[in-house]
Amino acid sequence: MSRRIVIVGGGLAGLAAAVALTERGFPCLLLESRPRLGGRASSFLDPTTGTEIDNCQHVTLGCCTNFRDFCQITGLADFFHREPALFFVGPNGQVDRFAAGPLPAPLHLAGAFARLSYLSWRDKLALARGLKTLARPVSAEDEAMPFDEWLRRHGQTDAAIERFWLVVLVSALSESLDRISVRHARKVFVDAFLAHRDGWYVDIPTVPLEELYGGRLTQWLESRGTTVRLQAAADKIEVTNDAVTAVRLTSGEILSADEVVVALPFFRVKSVLPPSLAAHPDLAGIDRLEAAPISSVHLWFDRPITELRHAVLVDRLCQWVFNRTAIGTDRGLSLEAAQVHANALERSHYYQIVISASHNLAEMGKEAVLQRVVQELGDVWPATKQSQLLHSRQVTEHRAVFSPVPGIDRLRPRQQSPISNLQLAGDWTDTGWPATMEGAVRSGFLAAENVLRRLGRTDTIIKPDLPTARLTRLIYGL
Repeated sequence: MSRRIVIVGGGLAGLAAAVALTERGFPCLLLESRPRLGGRASSFLDPTTGTEIDNCQHVTLGCCTNFRDFCQITGLADFFHREPALFFVGPNGQVDRFAAGPLPAPLHLAGAFARLSYLSWRDKLALARGLKTLARPVSAEDEAMPFDEWLRRHGQTDAAIERFWLVVLVSALSESLDRISVRHARKVFVDAFLAHRDGWYVDIPTVPLEELYGGRLTQWLESRGTTVRLQAAADKIEVTNDAVTAVRLTSGEILSADEVVVALPFFRVKSVLPPSLAAHPDLAGIDRLEAAPISSVHLWFDRPITELRHAVLVDRLCQWVFNRTAIGTDRGLSLEAAQVHANALERSHYYQIVISASHNLAEMGKEAVLQRVVQELGDVWPATKQSQLLHSRQVTEHRAVFSPVPGIDRLRPRQQSPISNLQLAGDWTDTGWPATMEGAVRSGFLAAENVLRRLGRTDTIIKPDLPTARLTRLIYGL
């Protein structure tokens, strides 16, 4: 007998659950309150340029095995470009190319670290010691302290902290070092830099996120029997005799359901649950989760300011710069065609600047932020000063991620809710990962596994991490 599976929320967690179930012959009804899919990984129309721009630049790493599997299943992997190197711009403007050498992990990046011009050898030696110490299992004492305190206790120099640890972690976790747990910092460095030689690679989408999730992924789901309903906001999950029976929409429509996955942000999920479930002790930690913002500044210049496709800026307000016009050429377009496709401003060049953990930007004001960003770009690339800024747009996702503060993992609930036919999904649930696209997809896959078990299937959907290199195990004991 067929079972009606309803997924509430069309962000990456809900989409991942839908993909996993649909692929295995269990079509779903996917409900999304907004007029587009993708959640925080979405696009919107900029009326001045007439183009879709992402609310924030989303990238994925080589260590994100489940997000990659999600993209390969659905055909989205063709629209990501793997960067063969990263480019770090030091305080003096020197560009350092960061790429793996021929040695096996964890020595594959040793040369790249050694060539960072803005760190002294004292800083680099401290960094090497810190990485080796961080690779050890996290003790209860470590878990109780913020990462900035851990760094000081383990002899990290000011320059190493500000120009390496902060640069990497603010991008990966979108928080300041005093609000990052040692466990989550360790996860980033072990998985991305130490365990496997492919973990550090950055993959960048070459098309707007709306084209990925709102276009191609919707077609993939619907062609296999799943129904996607936009602007269909859930109001309450109906429960009778300790089982979910229906989802009531804000319009008053009631949709019967045999299995439900609620894939909403942590700050919304309890609003759709019945009061008795929302008050359950297993879900008490949700109320203590905190959020951190990410901002992006979109700029259109009348000429190119750099040939780099991306850059990481050190010791500046700007953290990442993405050359969206150049990235668009990965679609098989010429540079001229990419410019026309990317925006409606004649011969413009489009850049997106990302500022994570942007707690203090509101105090600066949009005009001051814009001036600061353009000034920093001019300090790095003098061509900026000779160019004309044709258009700008600033976007802040105020609750972009949950803050990975010490003890955070004790607050994150499992995907299986206290009600057997109700699953929870979202990067904020217990996935073992921080708030990333990988964490969101893992949560959706785990929720789908639970649904399948209730339907008599024992499929394992979660993909394993990249294997830890033999030399890494020997050196770090991993």
